[in-house]
Amino acid sequence: MDTGDTAWVLTSAALVLLMTPGLALFYGGMVRSKSVLNMMMMSFSALAVVTVLWVLYGYSMAFGDDVAGGLVGNPADFIGLKGLMDPGALVFTVPSLAFVGFQAVFAIITVALISGAIADRARFVPWLLFAAVWATVVYFPVAHWVFAFDGVTGVDFSGGWIANNLKALDFAGGTAVHINAGAAGLALALVLGRRKGFGKEAMRPHNLPLVMIGAGLLWFGWFGFNAGSAVGANVFAAVAWVNTLSATAAAMIGWLVVEQIRDGRPTSLGAASGIVAGLVAITPAAAALNPVGSLALGLVAGALCALAVGLKYRLGYDDSLDVVGVHLVGGLWGTIGIGLFATASAPAAVDGLFYGGGVDQLWRQVVGAGAVLAFSFVATTIIGVAISRTIGFRIDEELEVEGIDAAEHAESGYDFTSSGGGSLGLTSGHLATSARPASPTSPSSKEGANA
Repeated sequence: MDTGDTAWVLTSAALVLLMTPGLALFYGGMVRSKSVLNMMMMSFSALAVVTVLWVLYGYSMAFGDDVAGGLVGNPADFIGLKGLMDPGALVFTVPSLAFVGFQAVFAIITVALISGAIADRARFVPWLLFAAVWATVVYFPVAHWVFAFDGVTGVDFSGGWIANNLKALDFAGGTAVHINAGAAGLALALVLGRRKGFGKEAMRPHNLPLVMIGAGLLWFGWFGFNAGSAVGANVFAAVAWVNTLSATAAAMIGWLVVEQIRDGRPTSLGAASGIVAGLVAITPAAAALNPVGSLALGLVAGALCALAVGLKYRLGYDDSLDVVGVHLVGGLWGTIGIGLFATASAPAAVDGLFYGGGVDQLWRQVVGAGAVLAFSFVATTIIGVAISRTIGFRIDEELEVEGIDAAEHAESGYDFTSSGGGSLGLTSGHLATSARPASPTSPSSKEGANA
């Protein structure tokens, strides 16, 4: 065990954990005021549900010995994290439990990311059920495909097919996190259908300062996400840190340039969205590119995602907070971009097409990305339809118009009734009937800004 490596992995895990509350702020600011608490609760509840499952069997499904030809780990190997408190249980040079904690926060935020696609219209209890089933059926197996390398968590353990057979590169989760969540978001948006008024009413973000704060926390935490994936304080971590900074800065510029050309003005929402687009794109490529290649990858990611968010209006699907346009498109670009911009001078030691490596790595990246996209989309559609036809997934239209916060949580994000020294001791029932939002058309999502 190396104490420096252990300290860095534990610190990185804490940084990534902070990203989920950061995502809650980012998403919460983008919805209408009558939906802000529900939106934030979807992120926080993912933290609770996925953590419990990860401890019980999720880690074992992801990193246990393979039992199905590279598709899933044995749930019994580390059930309840058995045997991992032994001082001799190590992953590389860190205690196994440090690795368990680091990987847990990846699983959490992947589930939370999906919620942005179905903002304003998903019932909370069915969302909890979806989070549990999707993590079990989709995320844990895909994490095994991508992150479980042979022999890492057990001397004789076999890992996943993408990591060990296909040998597609994904340093920190372009496939397992972003393509996975983006494809799931698209599937759920189609299953639940459009919000009432989609394409007709302006549904602008209700609180842009919250969006900017959330984006800042995501950028801060993402250094743990990417550099922490080195699982040690080493050159991999240093390269990933600098590449993460470089690509994200370039992506913000790329998004703002598109806005300036297309709309005549850059926006704060565009800056925040560009930040996230760059972070998404560099995630799989952080150890495969040099800093100049990261700038190029990020610049294209910002411009590409800025253009992609408009697809929902042309194709007619209601992806409320642009999970598809940012995470699916950004994840695809970052994963496939490795096959173009990778250089053997980076720690991953692979040359892409632009550095004389031909298409060998490129086709591997395309196959890995396509496999995760297809599996996640199909499996999520099945799960979403099953929940919709049994307990019901979507909120009633009347309650959607009135506000999902009051309907699902008997709360309001902003108390407009108690100013001037009135009593704050309102019961939940009182909140449900009297603490309505100030305006039924107060804004939500990016649509007004990006239409």
